[in-house]
Amino acid sequence: MLLMPLLASADPVEIDGIYYNLIEKAGQAEVTSNPNKYTGSVVIPEEIEYEDKKYRVSSIGKYAFSECTNLTSINIANSVTSIHEWAFNNCRGLTSIIIPNSTTSIGMYAFYYCRGLTSVTIPNSVTSISKGAFSGCEFMTSVYITDIAAWCNIIFGDYDSNPLYYAHHLYFNGEEIKDLTIPESVTSIGMYAFYDCEGLTSVTIPSSVTSIGMYAFYDCEGLTSVTIPSSVTSIGDTAFYGCSSLTSITVPNGVTSIGKFTFSKCTSLTSVTIPNSVTSIGSYTFSNCSGLNSVFIPNSVTSIGDGAFWDCNGLISATIGSGVKTIGSLVFGSCKELKDIYCLAENVPNTHTSAFIDSYPEYMALHVPANSLDAYKTTAPWSSFGDIIALDDASGINTISKDSVISHIYDMQGNRLDNPQKGVNIIRMKDGKTKKIIVK
Repeated sequence: MLLMPLLASADPVEIDGIYYNLIEKAGQAEVTSNPNKYTGSVVIPEEIEYEDKKYRVSSIGKYAFSECTNLTSINIANSVTSIHEWAFNNCRGLTSIIIPNSTTSIGMYAFYYCRGLTSVTIPNSVTSISKGAFSGCEFMTSVYITDIAAWCNIIFGDYDSNPLYYAHHLYFNGEEIKDLTIPESVTSIGMYAFYDCEGLTSVTIPSSVTSIGMYAFYDCEGLTSVTIPSSVTSIGDTAFYGCSSLTSITVPNGVTSIGKFTFSKCTSLTSVTIPNSVTSIGSYTFSNCSGLNSVFIPNSVTSIGDGAFWDCNGLISATIGSGVKTIGSLVFGSCKELKDIYCLAENVPNTHTSAFIDSYPEYMALHVPANSLDAYKTTAPWSSFGDIIALDDASGINTISKDSVISHIYDMQGNRLDNPQKGVNIIRMKDGKTKKIIVK
């Protein structure tokens, strides 16, 4: 038996000024292009009738309204499940779009260069928006949604498939989202979900979430605080890049690696807590975080990627845990205020020669285990430090009392302590500074 595909009618049919391709066996119709271009206001019905047969309007076809520059409004029926690529390309007269609750997918460049668009409504039925769907919609000011969980689960093809790239402001049930609480039904925050959402000021993530996708909160310039639960085990590359108002971050205990550029250009960041679960810090993870003045890398970390703290020009001290084995290029490059490096590794890490470039290590102090002093003094680039001091050498160490205001306490092996112990400690103060002190 020969199986025949469900073919559309050979020629489009015109009904009430709208052209359709008919898929007879499926009883479906797809809106297609008008040879004379659509103009004014167009209302797409849920159902049409042709030659005594009814057809459900299920899709808007490729290029259907492309270059219809005099189209001023479109009402899409609640039967349309897909809007295909380039469907509304260059429809400059459109000012707003309401995607119906029936639609699940929006194709590539569907609303490309619709420069008149100022708002779009995305329903909870949409599961995917393909690459460039809203590319060029540069005058978009608002995106309206009705379900935060559904929004978190949308698969975006690229940054400009998310209309937030231009709109910057997200509205839930008519009110702008500023303090975002992710619903407990969400297990993963998708890639590009809140890309460039400047209106966000705080984010609370529930314990149901296990992963935060790449670019999830990219360039959320208004974001001042984010609470990440211990359930999160994966934070994608560039997830919080450019969150320039974010002041502190605690990476949860379940995370084993921090990806590339994850917190890069978080210029207001003054406090970072990296847990002992983390084994690797990616390339440029904290680059251009000019507000950081100290950082403590735990013993669990074995590798620090290229440029991890590049151009942190407020950084004064850095402590590197005993487990580190490799340090990439430019890791502490261009950290011009850096004065002290505490490296707890007894075996000199395999370190790129440019790790401290433009940070003037010849004017810095390097603190290392006493039994490794000679090895550091003879190994580049560590040998370029102006002063190389044994960690258990108490000369020049500050003395404080037990009631001093402190944030985190570590012993000389980099283990975190609940309270200061007698003798030499590495203390992170409330003001962010790191000191080697003696507690009497």
